[in-house]
Amino acid sequence: MTSVSHLPRLRTPGVIARELGESLQRVQYVLRTRPHIKPAALAGRLRLYDRQAVAMVRHELNAIDARQIRQGVADAE
Repeated sequence: MTSVSHLPRLRTPGVIARELGESLQRVQYVLRTRPHIKPAALAGRLRLYDRQAVAMVRHELNAIDARQIRQGVADAE
């Protein structure tokens, strides 16, 4: 018998956005444009993501921010 504590905790894009303190649109953009970030499960039309996917979304958002900062510095010079 599987206990409830051992069940994977899956998240919708909205929950991911809230956890990361980001807008839903940014999270959806990353999920839509990064084919290596795949849902762990589907519930009807909802895509559900695991902790590893959340970590990948966080990494991609940080990379986007870093690129924008670098470009801003290059533009200012």
